Amino acid sequence: METDPVIEVRKLVKRYKTSGEEALKGVSLDVSRGEFLGLLGPNSAGKTTFTSLICGLLRPTSGTISVLGRELRGDPGEIRNRMGLVPQEIALYQGLTVRENIMLFGHLLGLHGKRLMERADMMIKIFNLEEHLPKLIAHCSGGIKRRVNLICGIIHDPELLILDEPTLGVDTQLREMISGYLTGMNRKGTTVIYTTHYMKEAELLCSRVNIIDHGRVIADGKPADLISRNAGCADLGQVFLNLTGRDLRD
Repeated sequence: METDPVIEVRKLVKRYKTSGEEALKGVSLDVSRGEFLGLLGPNSAGKTTFTSLICGLLRPTSGTISVLGRELRGDPGEIRNRMGLVPQEIALYQGLTVRENIMLFGHLLGLHGKRLMERADMMIKIFNLEEHLPKLIAHCSGGIKRRVNLICGIIHDPELLILDEPTLGVDTQLREMISGYLTGMNRKGTTVIYTTHYMKEAELLCSRVNIIDHGRVIADGKPADLISRNAGCADLGQVFLNLTGRDLRD
């Protein structure tokens, strides 16, 4: 794995005007090229705020963000097509078909002509969507929507891929398929930032994990190292509870 940073974040603060609360409180973090970084945290810990800032969907209150060698100020502009985003919410056009969504997002992410057709056909076959192509997204099952949502974020084979709960609510078979494909992308050089509430998934997939709570990074390291550093913990799930507590979060 190369060590040059794909993401450099320094003293990142995000305060929402509506509440006045700081969702992020001075986060500093580097992500090296080729890493598979897991972002873990309870609800409202700051994970989605962090990924939204990295993608340019939000502006920081203070601090600096550098992505793919360029300081990020709001809209990522010319680096947009080098990044991929798979949001937690289904971000598809409900009135378009499965195929139309895939082709549209491929086009928006810089693919055209033969290259677009080749990538679309490959993704459709890999995720077993051939028989569903004419269906409107509004009429598709949750599992189909999840597959299309993923494809629309990775169809352009990005250098940097950010995923927010991509396996939320899916069955075991689809989770295995998604995990396997993302692992393959990472092995070929794609840097991955992955938020999830599935601790076992993070333990198996991620080369490094950050645990965020109350807007701060409270743990950083390889899953095995975090487990060994927390006495009495046999897995990452126990480490997570040990560090963040067992109280329910909103």
